[in-house]
This record gives sequence, C-alpha cells and structure tokens, in this order.
Amino acid sequence: MAVSQSGVRFGTHRVVDPPGSLPQAARVVDNSLPIHPTEILVDVEMLNVDSASFAQMREASGHDPAGVEALILETVAQRGKQHNPVTGSGGMLTGVVREVGPEYRGCVDAVAGDRIATLVSLSLTPLKLEKVKKVHMDRDQVEVEGHAILFESGVAVKMPDDFSREAALAILDVAGAPAQAFRLVKPGMDVGIIGTGKSGLLCCAVARRVLGDKGRVFGVDRQSESLDLMMDMGYVDVPVLADATDPVAVYEAVHRATDGNLLDVVMNTTNVPGTEMSTVMAARDLGTAYSFNMATSFTAAALGAEGIGKDVTMLIGNGYLKDHTRISLDFVRSDSRLMAYFEDKYGD
Repeated sequence: MAVSQSGVRFGTHRVVDPPGSLPQAARVVDNSLPIHPTEILVDVEMLNVDSASFAQMREASGHDPAGVEALILETVAQRGKQHNPVTGSGGMLTGVVREVGPEYRGCVDAVAGDRIATLVSLSLTPLKLEKVKKVHMDRDQVEVEGHAILFESGVAVKMPDDFSREAALAILDVAGAPAQAFRLVKPGMDVGIIGTGKSGLLCCAVARRVLGDKGRVFGVDRQSESLDLMMDMGYVDVPVLADATDPVAVYEAVHRATDGNLLDVVMNTTNVPGTEMSTVMAARDLGTAYSFNMATSFTAAALGAEGIGKDVTMLIGNGYLKDHTRISLDFVRSDSRLMAYFEDKYGD
C-alpha cells in the first residue's frame, strides 16, 4: 500500500475514491492486508448495524434475512466498509484484536486477544467479510467472519465482563444518546423523547432520573404497546400517540398534552427519515431539538425551522461524547429493570 504520511492518523491512506477525502466521506476504502504500522487489526465477530440502516435494508429485502445478508455483502464488497449507500450510516462492531501495529499511538488500550467494541462508525471502518453467519432481524445485529481495521484516531473499548456480548454491544451502539440526555435535561423541564427503541428507552430512563419529582417525560411513538412498556417501567409520565413522520399530528398531540406550552427539550431517537419537523415543532420557542436519528436531514430541519419561524437550538446527534460508554454502562448497571430488559432482548 502506497502511504502518504499526511492524514495517516485519520485513515486517509486507506481512501480509494475519491482521493483526498476522509474515510467516512469516501465512496470506497482499501480493506486489504497487511495493516499499516499505525493501525489495529480486528477479527470481527458481530456487526451492530445502525438502526436507520438496518430498517432500510429490512424494508428493501422484504423482511428477508437472506436479503439483508446479500445487501451487507454487496455493500462491503463494493465499498470496503459497511456504509449504507441509502442512509449514509453504518453502525459499530465487536471482535478480537489480532494485531496492534508497532507504531500505533492511539487511545485504544488493547493487546492481541482482547475483545473490543469499536465506537467509530462502520461507515468509515475498513471491513472485509468472509461470510455472514446469522442475521438477527429483531435486534439489528449480524454475526460475521472477517476483519476490520482501526486507525489511530479511532475509539474502541474493551468489552465489559458483566454484560453478555450482545447486550453490551446494543448499549454501546447508542451510548451517545443517554450521555447527551444527562447534559440536556434539567429538573423542572418537560422533556419529549420521540421513538421508543433502545436509545429512546435509555433517554427516557435518564430523563426520568434527572427530573426526579420536578418535571415530566413525554414519550412520543406511533405504537401504543411501546409506550405502555415505557410507562410500565416507570420512565414515561405522559404517553403521546402520534406518528413522527406527520409533524402536524405530533405538534397537535404535544400541544394538547402540554396545555400549549410544548417541550423544553425534544430528543429524536427514531430510525426513519422525514421526522425532522416533528422534533422542531414539538419544542417550545428557545427550546432544544436534538436529533440522534441518523436518517435526519439537517438541511430539512434547518430550513423547515426557518420556514415556520421557530427559534430553537438544534443539535446534531454526535454518537461520541467524553466518557459516554462509562456513563451509559454504569447507568444501566444502576437500574435492574434496564439490565433485565437488555439481557432479555439482546442476550443469547
């Protein structure tokens, strides 16, 4: 591999097309061996595919696991990474370190034989798959055989030993959302969580704990069963039954539920496109609209807010925050209901 030293830390030496781009923006990256002296080589065991990406592949394949498998193999073969060409998102992986380059100076504290989970997107991680062993349609996870390559700028953690591999990976995949909830939610607020998947569940649980007896958690979802579960677990105070792809319906439902005050903070954790304006419209003026949904068009959100004269602070759902993995794992450890939920749903 011909290597330019400029940008090696960020993986630019692995970019094939277009030249000069960073790995995430690249259409194609080089997933070949041997590794560069500054890289880490991982034998991959499991892909935890981004929820928006998996939902798109599930629909495109007619809910057929073999179809999802074919789409993943095709994407990786063409692009050298699991970078969904429709959603633009990836996910994360877990595997065992095979080799640490002799010049590696990154932040990952691991040696050969350690099982790790990556905290950088599959959309920028060079990946080569030998086979797909099993597609878990109910939890967005795919068992595979292959290898992945981490750059010096990449972040990964050793897998915790008090969770099953599958449950830990599910939590780590969305760890940025509950960590962000700890930052955004303050006692006395009315907080809305749009979507009741794993990230929505964790955000509701964090908000409920932070608020204590001063504030309310509003869960917004189109499925009453999901809202019922959140209420039964004690994380949602006010259920709002509405489809996030219908912003007027969400606005009207939230307006009724809050007596016209709307919400101080709205966190969008759905996995479908077209929900930008539901997030914006549910927030009060000078409130905060946070989009963790990787299917979000931030152009649509910004121009849509401008179009309705809405003055809100809009935040991009950055999946990385300082100490977010520790914060999220410790939070789940502190709540037996969450531990049981993740182990029952994701653990084998």
